[in-house]
Amino acid sequence: MTNKILWKTLKHSPSLVGAALLLSAGSALATEKIATKFDITSQVAPVTTEDIEDSISPESNLAIAHQSEPPSQPVELAQTQPETDPEITILGIEQINQYSGLEDSMEQVTSVSQLSDVQPTDWAFQALQSLVERYGCIAGYPDGTFRGNRAMTRFEFAAGLNACLERVNELIAASVANLVTREDLAVIQRLQEEFAAELATLRGRVYALEARTAELEANQFSTTTKLSGEVVFWAGDSFGDRSRHNVAGGPFGRASDDPTQTYLGYRSRLNFDSSFSGRDRLRIRLEAVDIPNLRSFGLNNTLMARTSIDGRSNGFRLDDLNYRFPAFDGKARFWVGANALGIDNILDVLSPLESASAGSISRFGRRNPAVFRGPGGAGAGANFTFGSQPRFKLNLAYLAGNASDATQSNGLFNGSNSAGAQLVYEPNRNLAFAVEYARKYFSTEDVNIAGGTGSWISERPFGNNATSSDNLGLQFNWRVLDKFQLGGWFGATWAHQQRNGSDSATILNWAVTMGFPDAFSEGDLGGIIIGMPPKVTNHDRGALEDRDTSFHIEAFYRYAFNDYISITPGFFVVTNPDHNSHNANIFVGTLRTTFRF
Repeated sequence: MTNKILWKTLKHSPSLVGAALLLSAGSALATEKIATKFDITSQVAPVTTEDIEDSISPESNLAIAHQSEPPSQPVELAQTQPETDPEITILGIEQINQYSGLEDSMEQVTSVSQLSDVQPTDWAFQALQSLVERYGCIAGYPDGTFRGNRAMTRFEFAAGLNACLERVNELIAASVANLVTREDLAVIQRLQEEFAAELATLRGRVYALEARTAELEANQFSTTTKLSGEVVFWAGDSFGDRSRHNVAGGPFGRASDDPTQTYLGYRSRLNFDSSFSGRDRLRIRLEAVDIPNLRSFGLNNTLMARTSIDGRSNGFRLDDLNYRFPAFDGKARFWVGANALGIDNILDVLSPLESASAGSISRFGRRNPAVFRGPGGAGAGANFTFGSQPRFKLNLAYLAGNASDATQSNGLFNGSNSAGAQLVYEPNRNLAFAVEYARKYFSTEDVNIAGGTGSWISERPFGNNATSSDNLGLQFNWRVLDKFQLGGWFGATWAHQQRNGSDSATILNWAVTMGFPDAFSEGDLGGIIIGMPPKVTNHDRGALEDRDTSFHIEAFYRYAFNDYISITPGFFVVTNPDHNSHNANIFVGTLRTTFRF
């Protein structure tokens, strides 16, 4: 193991072996290439996480959000690491892996002439020629260079010397000792004595690393499961009178001047991501949340005031339980979920602002509610990718809201459900378009047409009667500059009452988004959202149409202290709440702090 690590260093440092032999008056010593990589975290099978990882393509630079994590970017959850010995970390890993982490792999050469940056006039030419043609041990970079002017440390030199000793032993054991002269051995002995302290130090540190690795193997959480987590502290308040004037179908509020108080809530998540092949993922998520829902009758009395995270769980609950796996050489991916699988997990949201914990601070500002909100929980889906650039992607999903209920008018197919299809077109890595269609059915007493983002009448255009809807969505995202993305969506819903008549209604919504990734420093994200929450523009019963228009105006900035902690101040304003000009404007301010581990 020791020599494997040392040779891992040597194979990325051509100058190391050359310098070692040049110091021995041109005596040639051989090296070998070992492909084994020493990594104390390699015992855990590679597992990917979402936020951001589910883009149109792995190569795409667009900030395309997926699931509930940051997209885009997206911010990857860091795996918890046990504490390590500071000395080992600094002197062992950093100095050894500093030279073993280079991306340029080295390839064996058979003649010194293959090294383009080595000339016969170079002072080291004869030594290199001996190493190549006598011992066949010099490796070059893929571009055909040797890069002999790279500096090296005494630790590198000691590592190379130790490896050369092993090679000499191999030559002797292979009965080719005539390749190693008495002079070679004498020089090697002197070098070994000169660097005895460095060699001993290296061996000691490697032994310590091996001991630490053995300890990690014995106490690791799982060889197939990665534990990650997220904690959100959410402080906020809203300002403005309670919305008192609503179209029939929603509650009427009492007069009150700014009924909300400043609050501090939280959401905590633990993700258990398991992989059995290195490319699939079984996710189990536990969640606890306690953040006030500002739509409440005693607070703002409008759905438009809802923040991106709200609700109360009364302790930890099972939030996610789903499995995804690739197929057809990575050109397809399939999903199966038993709990909390949403249509936005399977269909792509083309926005860097989608994440509830790292993006938009409002519920409406995250994604198009016409398509991406509806019955969900259990079901299946598939993603299919075609071509390279331009690239097409076809996404399909079917989800049921109460699949585990076997009673009449429930179950996997007879209860509330959503079926969706999406076609994504990516002409280049800076631009993407998508068109999507969703067919939804809401059973009696389970109607939620606008996904809790629009007017009360857009939420339940026919009261609590069973309702179906056809939903069309259009969206785009354009990376205009490295630090500026322009996007948006348009959504149309045609709702149909299923009982006690055949009334229908048309509901529209739209938004324009501007994202500023890495605006001032890496990991930051600024966002501006301007849009119209879902509005009933046509109803068979004219009195139930929304007469006025509300506008949603939002701005926030996420400042990342590091990969694990970020803070996001932000606000949004809703004009004419509930699409009624008699209601006073509402201002919602928040301060979100996110911890990832």
